[in-house]
Amino acid sequence: MLSIIEQIKQGKLWDFHGGIHPAENKKISNQAPIVSAGIPQELVLPLKQHIGSKGDIIVAVGDKVQKGQALTQGDIAMCVPVHAPTSGTVIAIEQRTTAHPSGLSDLCIVLHPDHTDTWGEKKTYADYQDRDPAELIETIRLSGIAGLGGAGFPTARKLQGGLGNVDILIINAAECEPYITADDRLMRDYAEEVIEGVRILRHIISPKLTIIGIEDNKPEAIKALEQHVTEADNILIRVVPTKYPSGSSKQLVKILTGREVPSQSRSTSVGVIMQNIGTAFAIKRAIIDGEPLIERVVTLTGEAFKKRGNVFAMLGTPIAYLLDKFGYKADKKHPRVIIGGSLMGFTLPHSNVPITKITNCILAPKRKELPLHTYEMACIRCSACADVCPSSLLPQQLQWYAKDQNYEKCEEYNLQDCIECGACAYVCPSEIPLVQYYRQAKAEIWARSQDEINAERARQRFEAKQARMDRDKTERENRFKKAAETRREEMTKTGGDDAVAAAIARVKAKQAAAQSEKPEVKPAVAAAIAAAKAKQAASAQGAASETLPDNSEMAKLREERKRQARERKAEKEAVESSASASSNDSKKDAVAAAVARAKARKAAQQSEVQAESAPAVEAENVDPKKAAIAAAVARAKARKAAQQTEVQAESAPAVEAENVDPKKAAVAAAVARAKARKAAQQAEAQAESTPEPVVETKDVDPKKAAVAAAVARAKARKAAQQAEAQAKSTPEPVVETEDVDPKKAAVAAAVARAKARKAAQQAAKEQQNIEED
Repeated sequence: MLSIIEQIKQGKLWDFHGGIHPAENKKISNQAPIVSAGIPQELVLPLKQHIGSKGDIIVAVGDKVQKGQALTQGDIAMCVPVHAPTSGTVIAIEQRTTAHPSGLSDLCIVLHPDHTDTWGEKKTYADYQDRDPAELIETIRLSGIAGLGGAGFPTARKLQGGLGNVDILIINAAECEPYITADDRLMRDYAEEVIEGVRILRHIISPKLTIIGIEDNKPEAIKALEQHVTEADNILIRVVPTKYPSGSSKQLVKILTGREVPSQSRSTSVGVIMQNIGTAFAIKRAIIDGEPLIERVVTLTGEAFKKRGNVFAMLGTPIAYLLDKFGYKADKKHPRVIIGGSLMGFTLPHSNVPITKITNCILAPKRKELPLHTYEMACIRCSACADVCPSSLLPQQLQWYAKDQNYEKCEEYNLQDCIECGACAYVCPSEIPLVQYYRQAKAEIWARSQDEINAERARQRFEAKQARMDRDKTERENRFKKAAETRREEMTKTGGDDAVAAAIARVKAKQAAAQSEKPEVKPAVAAAIAAAKAKQAASAQGAASETLPDNSEMAKLREERKRQARERKAEKEAVESSASASSNDSKKDAVAAAVARAKARKAAQQSEVQAESAPAVEAENVDPKKAAIAAAVARAKARKAAQQTEVQAESAPAVEAENVDPKKAAVAAAVARAKARKAAQQAEAQAESTPEPVVETKDVDPKKAAVAAAVARAKARKAAQQAEAQAKSTPEPVVETEDVDPKKAAVAAAVARAKARKAAQQAAKEQQNIEED
């Protein structure tokens, strides 16, 4: 069985899954040779124009630079510098919009050309065949060369990874996407330099076989290359059928070698390294001519351009400058400027975007030339997208998961293998922009992975810090411990004791002595304390031997006095308010009188209930002293109540019937009744209240004292009931003041005062009877 290399030499080709055949539209831009775009008034150079990290800026605003001078630097393989495309002055270092589908801005160096185009120092390697490959790779890196096919992978890093690992070198000259003809014209116009660049790559890689893969729709380029290839070069020019996307790395490897590149792997994993035809041309310029990557070939195509073709455009040239210079006339309804081809390109947010290392085409189509799909319909599950996918993916499922933001499923279905060729969107009858969903999902997955990497890095740094702190702590403790042991050994050798241990022992001894000592007490103070304690004991014994009076009755008496004071205040306010109200409305006088009578009846009932609820006094269980005190108090309170009632009754002024005001007479009657009820209530309350001061009870018979107290309470209740009955028998005042007879009102007031005096006399008589008994 023949080997792969033998089969390739015999002209065998393979095929890949899927693919489409869109309209090429290449002849509108590949008919004229490449021309120079000239020097614009301003160059905008993004720091990052490749895959990897951006370099450090080594110039400042105001610096004058020469053509080819490095503006950034980096010391890693994935970082390539940016160079000045022409001589001039750095006027700004700021954020500008870059050529990216997101339309976001990035840090850029803004250069103002001086139009002298003065070159700086050049370093050439005309004898590159005598140079070490590592030296040439470093020169390629310092020249800022990245893949010019569109991916922008650093060329030096790819060459370094392929040293000793590959046996086939493939130069990608397929240029399969419609409209783009930059590589086609480069091979036609600069075939000799392209082949020289391929020879430099062969010297660096030393492969067993070198293949230039080119589609059959470029016959002029094929002839130009064949004219400069010799048998000693060991370079095969292999023409492949035109099929999109045969120019993709994995698909071209499959067509030329039959080898399948594994998922999420590069072609070097199957022994193949691939470089673009434009990259080979840039390598020749960097090694032999000493020119870094400062310009590239850009296709200007589309019906909106008056002058179509390919130009050498300096990196950083604003696209607006190219549009103006080559006769761009925007479509009236749908003006569009696209970077890239019709399938893999993206529309720019505005024209002030610079040319970068991966910009190979500017497409300005008319609306009829490239229809604008603006209406996305529902998927009909026709499977056309899966049939044409060159990576054998499931675009329908990937689009569902991307819309649902289920990025785990997207990764499970190998979204990273999508080359974003746009074949699925091209054949979709529902006009679903599938590639846009994939790009967005890829960006989100990448952002999440970066967050995870940063979090893991932070965790490792934290753990390293904790380990270092623990290690320092352990070393410090060991150092102190070792120092203490050394000190003890030295003290032992010198015959002394450890100073620290001796100090600790002294402190502990001092604390123990302080706790054992007791405060010294003077003799005079001790005698005074003993005398005070003896006096307290004697007073306690004397107090225990004496019989102290029970003061609970005095407390009750004080509470009763407070209650009576509150009642008197309330009655006084009621009388005053009734008097003032009677001058305006006699109806209110009648209501106040009725309220007073109701309160009197309620008070009498409460007094009677309280008197009846008092527990019966058992003569045999009564304390003789308490019974005598209760009887004395009852007699005293009864006398006082009778005296107060009589004085109040006599103090009422006589009313002349002929001169009496009806309203005032009604008020006087109400006041008299209220005072009568109040006297009765006071008599009742005083009879049951706190006893008078202690009475000598040495000769009192306990049974008689108890009987006397019970009789006193019964007579007090009777007097209260009689006073209440008299209050009830008092006639109501006349309500209608217009019909009141003055004489009758005066008579009613007089009767009320007489009854009050009578009640007072009866109360006094009862008091005398109590005293006689």
